[in-house]
Amino acid sequence: MFDIGFTELLLVAVVALVVLGPERLPRAAKFAGLWVRRARAQWYSVKSEFEREIAADELRRSMDHARASMQETEAAVRETRAGIERDAAGLERAARRSPGDGAAGQRPDPPVEDPRPDTPPEGDPDPVEPPLHDPDPGTPAPDEPGHPAPVREPDPPRAPREAP
Repeated sequence: MFDIGFTELLLVAVVALVVLGPERLPRAAKFAGLWVRRARAQWYSVKSEFEREIAADELRRSMDHARASMQETEAAVRETRAGIERDAAGLERAARRSPGDGAAGQRPDPPVEDPRPDTPPEGDPDPVEPPLHDPDPGTPAPDEPGHPAPVREPDPPRAPREAP
């Protein structure tokens, strides 16, 4: 900080010894050390207070930013809700105006799914034909990968032959 070298410190010590004398030099050194410690403590106190203020200011800015973001999101949610409510009201009005097929207040039956999900849709240019006969649909065919090789059961043990 001050760029004081050993020679400068030695020169200050010699001057202090000459000016103060050997009797008062220890008390003066103790007094100087006390003031240096106090100055450092004060410096660190000011520095930490400054850092706390900076952190508090940064936190306030962050909170303001989060608050503004929340308000924007809240406004977008309100707009979306209003749009959904408008659409729902329009659908209710349209449902009241159009004559229903069934009794009033009943909803139409849900669409029925196609019972044949494996069949291609009509007009498909390349329909896939299902296999003619699949004896067990859960097992892979012999020519498919992963098909286990056939296992042959061992022959039952034979009784020993008697000699004639």
